[in-house]
Amino acid sequence: MDNRYRILTLNQISSVGLKRLQAARYEIAGHVETPDAILVRSHDMHAMAIPASVKAVGRAGAGVNNIPVAQLSQRGVPVFNAPGANANAVKELVIAAMLIAARNLVPALNFVAGLKGDERMLNEVVEDGKKQFSGIELPRHTIGVIGLGKIGSLVADAAIKLGMNVLGYDPEITVDAAWSLPSKVRKAHSLEEALKASEFVTLHVPLLAVTRNMINAERIKLMKHGAILLNFAREGVVDDDAVLAALAAKRLRYYVCDFPARKVLHHPHVITLPHLGASTREAEENCAVMVVEQVRDFLEHGNILNAVNFPDVVMQRESPYRVGIANANVPNMVGQVTTAMAMAGLNIHNMMNKSKSDMAYTLVDVDSPVPPEVIEKIAAIGGVLSVRYLPVQGQ
Repeated sequence: MDNRYRILTLNQISSVGLKRLQAARYEIAGHVETPDAILVRSHDMHAMAIPASVKAVGRAGAGVNNIPVAQLSQRGVPVFNAPGANANAVKELVIAAMLIAARNLVPALNFVAGLKGDERMLNEVVEDGKKQFSGIELPRHTIGVIGLGKIGSLVADAAIKLGMNVLGYDPEITVDAAWSLPSKVRKAHSLEEALKASEFVTLHVPLLAVTRNMINAERIKLMKHGAILLNFAREGVVDDDAVLAALAAKRLRYYVCDFPARKVLHHPHVITLPHLGASTREAEENCAVMVVEQVRDFLEHGNILNAVNFPDVVMQRESPYRVGIANANVPNMVGQVTTAMAMAGLNIHNMMNKSKSDMAYTLVDVDSPVPPEVIEKIAAIGGVLSVRYLPVQGQ
């Protein structure tokens, strides 16, 4: 009997990450009828019939807009991602984008691509034409960094090293992110304050209801005349119509983004890239390794780390017999679980319970094997979404 975990890959996942799944315990394929877990990058899962066998979904990247997180939460399925694994790749692209816009490199390249004539004619045309591509240098200019997570913090640090003044804004900044920020980053007390003071504005926020069209016509009017707006976060964070109007009025000098939306394509002052933020070998490998390790730890030990819909629950094993329970965050859930175990004569060796919004998760290590009827009794408790018995292999 094949007791291996079955992993369905919906995109090409770096082999560096997949090698972490040993062949003796894992079957990995692009077509699996009853997968235990799904690994995905950009594939849109919203219209997909996700098999009932799926216990976890791992996104080899940060954003999870292509995954039906709410639907999976109702089934007690954690959705893992890899926050920060591609941060350096995005940071480098943002710095490159700033330089491309500041030095007018796109129109300059187009100008050179259209040159014709002999050497003397070329030299004359170049000397006469280069004046129109005069740009600016980065030192002493101010960049507003909106969103100070891993990527925003790295961008801020790089900008400081380039001699720029950095103004940061993030109302949801975590303690860890605050500690990692360079001391030279000045804090803006509002988004509006950051927009008013900056020649460059770079966005690094998730796409949520509160951030959709965050950069709109009213806020663009606050920006300095000739400012450069960079969006390497999500397409919907910026109102494209407002950007086009601001470019027409010459309020914005350039809009640089990683999302070639139809509205902004081919505009002479819009630089669009084909979603290259995480498109480096190193980023793909880092994301794959991170998410594979998280999915493997969950499948084998029930631990949860970096799931967008569950709390972090990581407990060192102190017994070969473990139960993982996902449930709605309602009162007396832990009491009902422990009662079911006590009535079966099971001694709880160690336990961890945490909640996140309306979801909760519990790991329980017991000193003896757990009979199937106990698992069934826990699964029947109102509010329990999924129960997994996780004995050490061979027990």
